[in-house]
This record gives sequence, structure tokens and C-alpha cells, in this order.
Amino acid sequence: MKLKICGMKYKDNIKQVAKLQPDYLGFIFYEKSARNFDSPQIPNISSKIKKTGVFVNADLDFILEKISKHNLHAVQLHGKESPEYCKQLQNKNIEIIKVFSIKDEFDFSVLKPYEDACDYFLFDTKGKHPGGNGYTFDWNVLDNYPSTKPFFLSGGLGLHEVEDIQQFTKSKASKHCYALDVNSKFEIEPGLKNIDDLKAFKKIPLLAKKKKRLTTSIST
Repeated sequence: MKLKICGMKYKDNIKQVAKLQPDYLGFIFYEKSARNFDSPQIPNISSKIKKTGVFVNADLDFILEKISKHNLHAVQLHGKESPEYCKQLQNKNIEIIKVFSIKDEFDFSVLKPYEDACDYFLFDTKGKHPGGNGYTFDWNVLDNYPSTKPFFLSGGLGLHEVEDIQQFTKSKASKHCYALDVNSKFEIEPGLKNIDDLKAFKKIPLLAKKKKRLTTSIST
């Protein structure tokens, strides 16, 4: 299973996290977020790590500018972006991750128009903010997932959720889970990641085992 670490903000911290070799590093380009990445440049990191830009209802030109400026490998769309909007990014040679928020239930029919408009879905916890709310949703909802498109699991994942994550991987819902997306549960403050906690998370046998056949991700 792949790992995405999201909400990166500070230069030295980015370099430290990159040494852990996650599959994806997320940079939030949303001014209302406490983790908004407003530095002129993303530090040089391994080309094996996919730099992911996270956007919320942004103008297409704004996203294209950030893709070009920071050489992004993926974009994560966290707002109400339409399938048509997503398709305009498909010829930019980047991965497209479309986010959907879940609490106690979810109407999976809303996914169908996006099947051909993105590479992955991401399921996050519905809360006050577009992401980084710090708590999980009911993963049993995903037992009714009707698609075969791989998805990222996000929302309040941390060291205290390890046992729950291990149980989730044994469920029907996990069949198409491609990556884990972590963020707020590994922070000292918004945007500043706790390296020791991330190291501990990466040592979980589940992740090491999954890495042989998939990869893992960390979120906004």
C-alpha cells in the first residue's frame, strides 16, 4: 500500500520527511488552510516521490501555473470540481486525484461521472475544513464501494489508528485501497511534521508488506 504525506510547508521539514521516502508528498495551495504552501519553491527532493498539489475550487489557470512552477506529478482536487473540469487536466501528464468527503453515509452514484475523469478517488472525513480535520469516518461505508478504481484512504490516520487500519485491510472495503493519506495526526503544528512519529508509522509491518505489491500516501 502506498503512503502519501500531505500538508507539507517548511523547507527543512520537507527535506526530513522526503528522506523517509513516502510515495507522495502533498503541498496545499489554498490560502484559507493553515498548511498553505506559499514558499517560492519546493526544495529538491527525490524524483521517486510524487509531488502533489492540493487545490480547492481553484481556477484552472492557477493549477496549471503551480504544475509548471513546481513540476508537480499529481493534483488533488478537494472542492466541487466537475468531471469536465477534471478532464481539462488529463492531457497534462499528471495524476488526478478527486476527493470525496464521507461521514456516516455516502451516495456512491456521484462517483460515476468521474470514472473517466480522474486516476484515483480519495475518501476523506467530512468536517469543518476541506481536509485535515483530524478524525476518521466510518470505513464500513466503503463496503458498498461500487467501483474498481483505486482510492486513497484519508482522514485522521495516525499511530493510534494502526490496529484499525490493519483490520480494515482484511475487509471487503479495502480491496481497491491504493494508498494511505496522512496529515494532521503527525503534526507538531499545522504543516510541521513529527519525524519520529512518521518513522514509527512507516515501520508498521502492514506498510512494509504492502509496499511489495502496492504503495502508500499521507494527506492534507
